[in-house]
Amino acid sequence: MDEFPFDPELLKDLVTTPMPYGKYAGHVIADIPEHYLLWMAREGFPKGKLGHLLGLMYEIRLNGLEGLLKPLKDNPRRFQGDRNLN
Repeated sequence: MDEFPFDPELLKDLVTTPMPYGKYAGHVIADIPEHYLLWMAREGFPKGKLGHLLGLMYEIRLNGLEGLLKPLKDNPRRFQGDRNLN
């Protein structure tokens, strides 16, 4: 059986990485409203890590899995790391 090809660090990134531009600039990716994620899904996510995180957040919302982020959102200060979206 193949290993699950998912990096759990991405969940941490969703609750610590701020949106760098636009209407929700400064909000962490996990707090961006669903309607904005739906719009971005229709228009196309940006390239790179930012687009990957927005697409992941869209899929989490689409499938009702926001509960996965609750423990991380309750204590985001415990995370350190790079927030570079390049």
